Parts: sequence; structure tokens; C-alpha cells
Amino acid sequence: MNLAREAIELLGQVARILWFEGTKNGMRDREWMALRFLSRANRFSRTPSALASYVGTTRGTASFIIGELERLGYVERKRSATDKRSVMLSVTQQGKKFLARDPVNGLVEAIAVLDDDSKIRFRDTLRHVLDQADAVEQRHHTDVCKRCIFLREDRTSSENKTTVEFTCRLFRAPIAEPEIDLLCTSFEHHRQ
Repeated sequence: MNLAREAIELLGQVARILWFEGTKNGMRDREWMALRFLSRANRFSRTPSALASYVGTTRGTASFIIGELERLGYVERKRSATDKRSVMLSVTQQGKKFLARDPVNGLVEAIAVLDDDSKIRFRDTLRHVLDQADAVEQRHHTDVCKRCIFLREDRTSSENKTTVEFTCRLFRAPIAEPEIDLLCTSFEHHRQ
């Protein structure tokens, strides 16, 4: 069998763990996907529109998913302080605890036992595949801020001290250092 085709067949089998029929631990696959995403998304991506984009669904379906997660007590929505038309989503403490029951934890554990070099190669291989697919489809996938062309890093040095400040050029907003490892649906990778 062709190695590329064999890899896709294996990815298909992994995908069945991610997208399943019915419910697992009381939630459907898209609800799990939404909860996972919202727990790792940056503040610019914790909106109903960004969630719809990430899950690959309509805004109406995303609203239904959000409603289910709210009903279960795993997500809350708040009006934006700066734009009263906007809604910000956040995972509650109860939602964070519930993520311990996530059906993909078995996959996470299977990857976690690999040595660091293998984990990095695996992650980078998947990113390469997504980057190539994005180029063909003329679309963008979600990824972390630190790999995005919109991230600006300014270093200032003064008397044995270097400070680093990050800014998102797309949103024209400062970003705290811990936020650069969070997911963003407006991500655009550096072109080689």
C-alpha cells in the first residue's frame, strides 16, 4: 500500500475517536470539540462565530451547541465590556473539571508517552499536512498565536534586563506571554 494512503487510513481511524455517533459521557462529539476548543482558545476566538468556524458548522448550530454547554453548566457567555453586541464565551470551573472525562484523553495519553523528539515530529508533521491542505483549499486552520504572521514581538533591553512584549497586529491588541500558546481561529502561518 502507498505510505501516504496508509497514513490517511490511520488518520481516518483516529478521526472515528474524535467524531462519533451518539454521546460519550453525556455529550455529542461536536459539544466535546467545542468545550475542548473553548478551554484552549485565546480571547479573540472565544466567540460564537469563531466557535462555528472551528467546529465547521453554521452560527445557528454553534448557538445550539453553546446552549447545550450552558445548560450543562460547562460554559458561560458574557457581553463584551467594549462592544455590547459581542458575546464572549468561557469554560466554567465545572467545565474544566468535566474535561477530565474527555473521550480523546486516551489519544493524548498515547502521544504523551512518546519521547519529546517524536512528539515534536508528530505535531510538526500534522501541521505540515494542514498547511499543505490549506494552500490547496485556500483556507486557514486554527493554531497557536506564536506561529502566526500577525504576532509581533518587541524586545527591549536595559541594564541586564530584557523585556518582551507581544502584540496581535490583526486585532491591534497586546497579548500576554501565556496567551501566545493559545488557539486562534484568525491564525495565518508564515509562508515559506
